[in-house]
Amino acid sequence: MKAAVLREFKCPLALEEVDRPVPGADEVLIQVEACGACHSDVHVADGDWTQFARIVKRPVIPGHEIAGRVVEKGASDFAIGDRVGVPWLHWTCGECEFCREGSENLCIRQKITGVTVDGGYAEFVKAPASHVVKIPDRLSATEAAPLFCAGLTVYRALKHAGRLSGQRLAVFGTGGLGHLAIQIGRSFGAEVIAIDVSEEKLELARSVGATQALNANTADVVKEFRRQAGAHVALVSTAAKVAYDTAFSCLRPTGTLLVVGLPAENISFPPILMSAKEVRIQATAVGTRQDLKEVLALAAAGKLRCQTVERPLSQVNEVLDQLRNGQVTGRIVLRPS
Repeated sequence: MKAAVLREFKCPLALEEVDRPVPGADEVLIQVEACGACHSDVHVADGDWTQFARIVKRPVIPGHEIAGRVVEKGASDFAIGDRVGVPWLHWTCGECEFCREGSENLCIRQKITGVTVDGGYAEFVKAPASHVVKIPDRLSATEAAPLFCAGLTVYRALKHAGRLSGQRLAVFGTGGLGHLAIQIGRSFGAEVIAIDVSEEKLELARSVGATQALNANTADVVKEFRRQAGAHVALVSTAAKVAYDTAFSCLRPTGTLLVVGLPAENISFPPILMSAKEVRIQATAVGTRQDLKEVLALAAAGKLRCQTVERPLSQVNEVLDQLRNGQVTGRIVLRPS
C-alpha cells in the first residue's frame, strides 16, 4: 500500500510502498478515506518534544485523525463496510488507576496512533476494535476526521472547564482548533471572544459564532478584556507562547486558563499574580472514547462543523510546511486516493 513514512526527525516524510497491515483477532483493518493533518504531526516529525520524541517508533506512519471503512475484521461486532474512525488514543489497558477512574486518556500503558504505532497517512490502517468509534451517517469522512483530535481536544477542555453558560470565553488562536472551540463554547452557552493575528482567521471566527473578534496586532487585547472585567475562561489553541502570556493577563480573578495549544518551549506565569487572582491553569490530554462519541453526536446534530480543505496524500510534506508556517485557516484533510 501507499504510505507517508517518518524515518528521521526534521526530514521530509517519504512516500513509499509498504506492506498492507494484517489485523489480529481483536483488530479491524480500515481503508482510510480521510486523515486530518494535525500540528502535533509536525511536532512529531520535527522531534520538537524532547521527552516525547523518545517514544516515537521509527520508522512510523504518522496521522491520528482517521476516518474510513472496515474492510477486514477479527472477532468483533463491527461489520465489513462500517464507517469508523481512529483517534490519537490508539489503545488503553483498562486496568491502571487512571483507566479505572474514567481517565483512559491518561492510561500509563497507552498506545498512540501515528506515534507508537502506525497511523493514517496511508491507504490502510489497523486498530483495536475496542477503540475505534463509529462515524454517524450524517458526517462524511472529511467532515469527521478532524473531530478525532482537534474537535475532541477542545471539547474535553471546555467540558471540564466548569460552568460556561453566560460566561465570557476567550479563544486565543482561531484556526483549526480554535474555530471548533468557538462552536463548542457556544453550544455550552458561553459568550465567545476570538483573538488572533490573522484577519482571515478572525473572519472565520465571526462566521462560526464569535460575538467579538480582536486582532492582537492592532488591538490592546488585555485592555479590552479588563474593560469587560476579564475572561471567565481563556482557551489557548495556538502554539505561540506569546498567546499564553496575553491570555493569562486577560483572566478575571478566579478565571481558568485552558492549555490546549502546545508550544515547543516551556510556558510560565508569575506566581504572585496566580495567587493574587486565584486563577486556575488546566491542561487537556486529547479525550476519551466517551468524549469522542459526544463530539461526533454534536456534529451530527449540526452544532459543530469543521472548515476543511482536501489534499492528496502525495502533498503531505507541503501540508506539514503550511502548518509549520501558520498558513492553515481551518483544517487540511489528506486523502490517500
